[in-house]
Amino acid sequence: MSFLIIRSVFRRPSFALLISIAAFALLFISWGSADRRHAYSAGSVLLNGRVLNYQADAGYITVNPEQNAAANIFYTAYTAGYDNTNRPLTFIFNGGPGSASIWLHMGAGSPVRTVPGKAGYGANPDTWLGFTDLVFIDPVGTGFSRPVNGVDARHFYGYQADIRTIGTFIQFYLHRHHRQNSRVFLAGESYGAARAVGLAAYLQDSLQTKISGLTLISPALDYKLISFRKGNNEPYPYYLSAYAIAAQYHHQLAPELAALSADELSAKVSAFAFGTYRQALSRDGAIAQQVIDTLSYFTGLSKEQLKANNGRITDVEFTSSLLKQSDEKLGTFDSRSAGASNAGDPSAAALSATFEQAFQQYVHKDLHFNATSTYLATIPTPVWNYGQHTKNGYFNVTGVLKNLLSENPDLRVQIVSGSYDLATPPATVSAALAEAGINGNNTQVSVNHYAAGHMVYTDTQVNHQFKQDSENFYR
Repeated sequence: MSFLIIRSVFRRPSFALLISIAAFALLFISWGSADRRHAYSAGSVLLNGRVLNYQADAGYITVNPEQNAAANIFYTAYTAGYDNTNRPLTFIFNGGPGSASIWLHMGAGSPVRTVPGKAGYGANPDTWLGFTDLVFIDPVGTGFSRPVNGVDARHFYGYQADIRTIGTFIQFYLHRHHRQNSRVFLAGESYGAARAVGLAAYLQDSLQTKISGLTLISPALDYKLISFRKGNNEPYPYYLSAYAIAAQYHHQLAPELAALSADELSAKVSAFAFGTYRQALSRDGAIAQQVIDTLSYFTGLSKEQLKANNGRITDVEFTSSLLKQSDEKLGTFDSRSAGASNAGDPSAAALSATFEQAFQQYVHKDLHFNATSTYLATIPTPVWNYGQHTKNGYFNVTGVLKNLLSENPDLRVQIVSGSYDLATPPATVSAALAEAGINGNNTQVSVNHYAAGHMVYTDTQVNHQFKQDSENFYR
């Protein structure tokens, strides 16, 4: 495997430590831009009553994982302390495919965070920098990452091509910054979790880079569980408890169900979903009226609609139907959100504007990075080549995860999901893990479900718990 890096010629100026800080405020000293490819800065954040000084590096690494297919990969790295050769190092990305790392960057691990409900940003008291250095990566086509002039972006739009590109980036970063002795972790959200699984296998098998841990956030590991294709009955039982929890939140259930805790409701619905309901779905012909009645009871949807759909309600149908009388629809990424029925996902619209505006300010004002291209937080989902990782026509990496755990007994995996997630509901996550031989917590795997949506970290309290759980995971 060959790779090409266009090096910057520079000498880093020295920097002064920041010795004072307002509570949860960030102060930055710019080292200035060495050239148009890199910008360096320093900052401090207050963690548990102590000042943590760190350095930030925003820039490009040019990789060429395949002949005549080079790309400039944009990243933002945060390192703490002077001697970090032995500190854990975490490479982080979102999913899509077609999403930049802005969401995890400005929402979870970095020393800055968007201000909930506003377009600004501030210090992140729940940054992961207290226990790991961080590198946020934007895959090709997202963020500021682009193919070099003349290279077709489609070279990078595939599961294996994406893994080779990011794997080459990680390998070079480790060598360039003398981090070969650091414990290496990967963190990915949604499709990014599937990327992390494949990337771990590629780094270990092809690049001889051992991975110490994976954080899989709202993971999409088996698409058969989340794809409402015609003839695929798999998703319906797994989504049912998530529908019920959403209906309960919006006061659409009977009083006796409304009085239950989310866990109690989920358990009650799951007993029906994986018993009577699954059996009914497996039979030819019309779903029995008794099953229709129970579905209506648990989802808050009308019996007429359920019967017309023969007991099968997709995520899109559920989000557009539950609050139809008030001309509202629910969010897919967070079913607690509701908005005008003729608009997009109400749980995504506000976040998109907030995160993008905050990052645009931050990257120029504090990171001092000036790009000639536009930052693309998301791009339309490209035609993606999932390659050999398909099972019965559906993308599936549970087998890869299973092999990783068996081949590397030291590998640890942290999995998190949100109760109000209708993109990858917790039941689909649990089912995918079961395929990988994981049934709950064990010595290698920890599983946490939060009262949150797909992007669990956008809730401040949940993000605090997520950080605490992650810190324990890294120990």
